[in-house]
Amino acid sequence: MLERFLPRVEFDSYEDFKENYKVVAPENFNFGYDVVDYWADTEKDKKALVWCDDHDHEYTFTFSDIKKLSNKTCNFLKRSGLKKGDVCLLIMRQRYEYWIIATALIKMGVIVIPATLQLTKKDVAYRANAAGVKMIIAIDDPYVIEQIELAKPEMPTVKYTGLVNGHKDGWFDFHKEIENESEVFDRPVGLEATKGSDIMQIYFTSGTTGMPKMVCHNYYHPLGHIVTAKYWHQVQENKLHLTNSDSGWAKFGWGKIYGQWICGATIFTYDMDKFQATKMLEMIQKYKITTFCVPPTIYRFMLQEDVAAYDLSSVEHFSTAGEPLNPDVVLRWEKFTGKKIYSGFGQTEGTVLIADFPWFEPIPGALGKPAPIYNIKLVNQDGKECENGEEGEIVVDDVNENPPVGLFVGYYKDEEQTAKALGTGRYNLKDVAWRDNDGYYWFVGRHDDVIKCSGYRIGPFEVESALIEHPAVVECAITAAPDPVRGQVVKATIVLAKGYEPSDALTKELQEHVKKVTAPYKYPRIVEYVAELPKTLGGKIKRAQIRNEDMNKA
Repeated sequence: MLERFLPRVEFDSYEDFKENYKVVAPENFNFGYDVVDYWADTEKDKKALVWCDDHDHEYTFTFSDIKKLSNKTCNFLKRSGLKKGDVCLLIMRQRYEYWIIATALIKMGVIVIPATLQLTKKDVAYRANAAGVKMIIAIDDPYVIEQIELAKPEMPTVKYTGLVNGHKDGWFDFHKEIENESEVFDRPVGLEATKGSDIMQIYFTSGTTGMPKMVCHNYYHPLGHIVTAKYWHQVQENKLHLTNSDSGWAKFGWGKIYGQWICGATIFTYDMDKFQATKMLEMIQKYKITTFCVPPTIYRFMLQEDVAAYDLSSVEHFSTAGEPLNPDVVLRWEKFTGKKIYSGFGQTEGTVLIADFPWFEPIPGALGKPAPIYNIKLVNQDGKECENGEEGEIVVDDVNENPPVGLFVGYYKDEEQTAKALGTGRYNLKDVAWRDNDGYYWFVGRHDDVIKCSGYRIGPFEVESALIEHPAVVECAITAAPDPVRGQVVKATIVLAKGYEPSDALTKELQEHVKKVTAPYKYPRIVEYVAELPKTLGGKIKRAQIRNEDMNKA
C-alpha cells in the first residue's frame, strides 16, 4: 500500500527522512476507494477494526466488511437525496458505525463534520447553520437527542436526523435503512467524482476564545497522516493500534482512521462510557495492544494507579499528543514499562508537525523535530528566523507555493479568515517554542499564555512541568494573574493527587519545590486548588478562561 504513495518508505537517518520523504498524491485520491476498498479487494480477510464497549459487546470488522457496509450506506444516503458537496454532521463518540458512515460519505463526496457528544443546543445549531448541514447522524444518547431536538427549529438546512443504535419517532434507524441496500456502489464519475482538492472534512476548532472556526481539509489530507502513523506512532501492519479519542476531534483523524488504515494496521477501539484509568490498563493487557497513543492527562491518571500490576509488555511503542508531556511523567512511565513515550505536536489545522521519529532519542520535555512534509520555522516579532536558543513563534512556511499534503486549505465560507491565515504564504500557529543546537524543539506556551512579570518572560509549560514532578500534583495550569506592582505574577491552578488536601503548608512546599527545579523567579506566587481544570471540548486547558476570571476579580 505505502509504495503506491511513497517513492521511498525506508530511510537511513532523520536527515535522509527530512530531505527525501515525498508523497505522490493522485489527482482523484479518495480514501474510501483507494485505501478501504483497495485493502478489501487485495486482502479480503484483512482486519480493519476491533471494537468493544463497557457492555460486553465486541465486534471485529475486516476491510471487506467496511467496504460492503459503507457501500450499503452510500446507497441509502443517495436514496435520501445526499450528493457531492452536501454536509453531514456526525455525533457518534466511538461507535463502530462511525468508520462505516465516514467511509461512505468520503466515497460520495459528502463533507464530513465530526462532533462531540458534549455539544449544547446552541453548539449544534451554530454548526448546522454555519456549515449548511443537511443530515445529522447521532448515537442514542438522551442528552444528545435532547440538544438536537431543541435545535431543530433553528436549523432550516437540516432535512434528516438519524440514530445508529436506537429508535425514535421522526428519526431514521441507520441499521434498518441500510439492511436491504445493495453492497455494490460504483465509484462516481464525471461531476460526481471527487478530486484531491475538494473539501472532504470540516473540523470546528475548540478554541479557548471566540466562536469556533471551520477548518477545511481536502481529500489529500489522509495522505498527510502517513507520517503520523508510520513514522511517529510506528504502527505495524496487522497489529493493534489504540489511540484514545472521541470521533469528534482531530485526534481521531490522527490516530483512529487515516494513516493507520493506509499503513494496514488494525484499529482497536474501546468505546467506554466514562474514562477510568484502570479499564484502559486492562484493555492494553487483555488485547495485547502493539502501539498506543493517548493525551498527557491519561498517562498522568494511569500513573495514579498501580501500573506495575498490569502486563503492558505487548506495547512496543508509546506516544502522546494534545499538550506537551511533562518530563517527570515520561521518566516515571519508562520506569514502569521500560519504554519511552514519543511526543507529537500539531493542531487541528494539520497532521503531526513536530514529533519524535525513529532515528533519534526522545528527550523528556522536548517536542521532537519537524515532520518532513512541512517547512517549519521559528520567527521573532519582526518575522525573522530565530537562532538556536531564541524563542519564537512556530510557523509553516511555503504553504502557497508548495502546499503541504495534510495542512488545512482554509476556513469554510470565510475568505477573510482564510486570507489572514494563509494569504502571506506562512501559517503561524501562535505557539512559542525554541530550538536547541541538536535540532530539538522545546515548547514554551501559546503566544497569549506567556507571562511577563517584572521584565521576565515566563513560559507556563516549564513551571507546570516543575509542579507535576511533585507527587501531590496530578494536573495544573500556569497563568498570569494581575498584580499592582509587578503587572503580572505567576498563578498555579492545581488538581491534587489522591491523599492530598489543600493547605498553606502544602502551598509553601510546592512553591519551594518550583524554586529548586527551575529559576526561582518563576515560582507561583498565587496557588489555587480546584477539583478539575476548565477545558475545551477537545480537552485542552482553558488558560484564557482562568486569566479572564482573575482579571474580573481584580
